[in-house]
Amino acid sequence: MNARSQTFELSVEGRQVEEAVASIFHTVLFHRSFGKFKYKEEGSYSVGTLGYADVDCNFIDLTYVCCSSDELDQTLKREITSFSEALRSHEGQRSGQISLEFFQRKRSRWLFQPECIPWEVWNVRLDLLALHSEHERQACREQVADVLTDKIMCIAEAMNRHDFLPKMPTQAELDLVFDTSYSDVQPYLFKIGYTTSGPSNASVSSTMKKLIKETLSL
Repeated sequence: MNARSQTFELSVEGRQVEEAVASIFHTVLFHRSFGKFKYKEEGSYSVGTLGYADVDCNFIDLTYVCCSSDELDQTLKREITSFSEALRSHEGQRSGQISLEFFQRKRSRWLFQPECIPWEVWNVRLDLLALHSEHERQACREQVADVLTDKIMCIAEAMNRHDFLPKMPTQAELDLVFDTSYSDVQPYLFKIGYTTSGPSNASVSSTMKKLIKETLSL
């Protein structure tokens, strides 16, 4: 099965990395999570309530919605912070990509590990901007917010399409489709990975810098 993939490209200031990635990944996971399943008998189950919360960003003029699960938030924060620190540790112009991949497990024969089959991947490619004044930072706050708002709308539209989703599992196969380790939420199985590099293609970064300059000239 070929996993469908979506890639977003952003140029942000270093201190905006974590909030920019979190706003996208939390939005995706909000749509890819359920309340906890409770099975009454085989083929019969109920789904618990999925709580939600508004998050106000500190370095971007943006508010987004996420699952109100401290455990899930800590998982994302740990991975995103690790990516941010690695990305910002490079000298000069820096770029990187972080991915949120959903997968399902397929049981293998005895002694073999279960096979993990990806079915959806969300990539965020980032270029870091070097800003030198508070005017540039304020313009960047607004520009990044506008870009992220568009991305969040794209996510909502994608979730409304009738694309493939793993079929609802039996109780015995629940952990082949969902991550049951959280006490208050049940997302589809997912993992996060990232890569970083030094000097990158400056096209996206140059476009963002141009937008900031145009905003400042208004």
